[in-house]
Amino acid sequence: MDWGNVTMEDLIDALREVDWSSPPRPLTEFFSRFTVPRSSSKLNSRLKCNFYYYRTNYFIMIIFILAIAFLRKPLAIVASGLTAVSIAFLNDSFAVTFNEKVTRTVRQFSPQLAAKMRPPMAPVLRGRPSPKSAIHICGHPRWVFVAIFSAASCILWFTSCRLLTVLWALAIGLLATLLHASFRTPNLKARLNTFREEFRAVWRNYSDL
Repeated sequence: MDWGNVTMEDLIDALREVDWSSPPRPLTEFFSRFTVPRSSSKLNSRLKCNFYYYRTNYFIMIIFILAIAFLRKPLAIVASGLTAVSIAFLNDSFAVTFNEKVTRTVRQFSPQLAAKMRPPMAPVLRGRPSPKSAIHICGHPRWVFVAIFSAASCILWFTSCRLLTVLWALAIGLLATLLHASFRTPNLKARLNTFREEFRAVWRNYSDL
């Protein structure tokens, strides 16, 4: 993939649809081979590639920095977790996996309640189900859970610490992410992973036909 031709909208869509269940990259790989980009186009391509390839590492790093900043404030740590979950719900694979696991667990205790948690039937277009249907969690639209977790995290943020502390912690986490993505040289594994994700996307589109 030519990351220089990928727009930010394409990158955001890819991060929303990609499978986040894979473990983070090893630290020996995460902190190896840093070089200065030779041009602005190289920097732009490197940022998009590293954001996509090390997405789980960056997510964990930001949450870790927030936890350190609020080490003496347990409610702020809980707020960090709720914020992380609300952001994770925006990812399609995480939302679908979470819904399946919760439904499977509830089914063991109450099959009737699990049946009520099923998402509504997908709309039918020209005799076939629509391949793009809204994602539901426990029978409700995904945005309901995003709104609930986001509201709860905001309440805990404002009651447990000052807003300036939150902004400083987020700024440090984002700056560390930006610096790493700018100077970490993409390796062969990153390119092969990109090709694999492209193949999965094509295969999903083919299976929906």
